[in-house]
Amino acid sequence: MNLEKVVFGFFIVLAATLNFGFFVGELDNPTHHDIYELFAALVVSLVATVLKFGDRTQIGAVHLSTSLVADLQLFAAAMIWGYAAHVSPDGVTPEMVARIVSMSGGALFANVVSVIILISETIMQRR
Repeated sequence: MNLEKVVFGFFIVLAATLNFGFFVGELDNPTHHDIYELFAALVVSLVATVLKFGDRTQIGAVHLSTSLVADLQLFAAAMIWGYAAHVSPDGVTPEMVARIVSMSGGALFANVVSVIILISETIMQRR
């Protein structure tokens, strides 16, 4: 068993599951979407991105691109939350929460694509 592949797969799947955990719930209900879970999803996604920098294959490039998309969307969601909580006079409204969750939904799709690529790459590997 290759420990590097285990760590790589662990962070890819963890990024997807944390993102999914944040995404699930009523779209506009702030009590269903925890800010700390969004933060954890962003941090783990950034770690997964760093791990993908070492792969110089074509599949590695696609892995990196999906991870960068997820990072960008999660960062945008965090920025929207920060704006709503600290700058906007209305605060964290249901409309703002819907925007935040929608951005995390895009990141979730990118993470699912990354997991599918990981699974297909694992299936295609020969011993």
